[in-house]
Amino acid sequence: MNILIDTASLWYFQSNAYVVAAETGGAAVVVDTPPDPAGIAALLAQHDLTPIAALITHGHIDHVGGADGVIGPTVTGYLHPDDIDMARHPGEQLRALLGEQVDGLSGDVIRSSFSDLAHGQHLSLAGVAFDVIHTPGHTRGHCCFHVPDEGVLFSGDHLFAGSIGRTDLPGGSLDALMDSMAHRILPLPAQTDVLPGHGPATTLAAERASNPFLQELS
Repeated sequence: MNILIDTASLWYFQSNAYVVAAETGGAAVVVDTPPDPAGIAALLAQHDLTPIAALITHGHIDHVGGADGVIGPTVTGYLHPDDIDMARHPGEQLRALLGEQVDGLSGDVIRSSFSDLAHGQHLSLAGVAFDVIHTPGHTRGHCCFHVPDEGVLFSGDHLFAGSIGRTDLPGGSLDALMDSMAHRILPLPAQTDVLPGHGPATTLAAERASNPFLQELS
């Protein structure tokens, strides 16, 4: 691999935050911002990286809840517009998910400004070229980020090692997820490295071969 990619699993739900850069000591992109800005800052500091952008796969709190600690005047945040309203109120999400408040988040509102993501969009950030793939299903605005030059896919909560994202939350749809999987993810090269929002990395070839949720699509 010709670029730097590192990750840390952060917050209650062990969400993977990634830093992506052309080289150590330069500009970087953060992929997903769990509600642990200090953990993200520590990951960046390990490689002496300065963030210039944050790509958010979707609007669930465990992926966007730390946006205010990362996005700012010199760091542009990107999120699909279909998930903006959801992302603004992480406390409401938690109450719906857990039926209770979580200290430090129950009254929070995400105040960061976001630039809209769109399917087919090409972004050149920190010397790395990203293709935006809108993959509704886990949420309406879920997006994956493909780095074709490196054969890497940041799959968020769309595709995991051995599984797929849950679709029983507001805005979820199994039919939509399977449709976007079939038409937008599975056509990618088999050797693509898949870096998910939770759990270990995998490859598209491995998931095509053994992921039980994909067998009907193969």
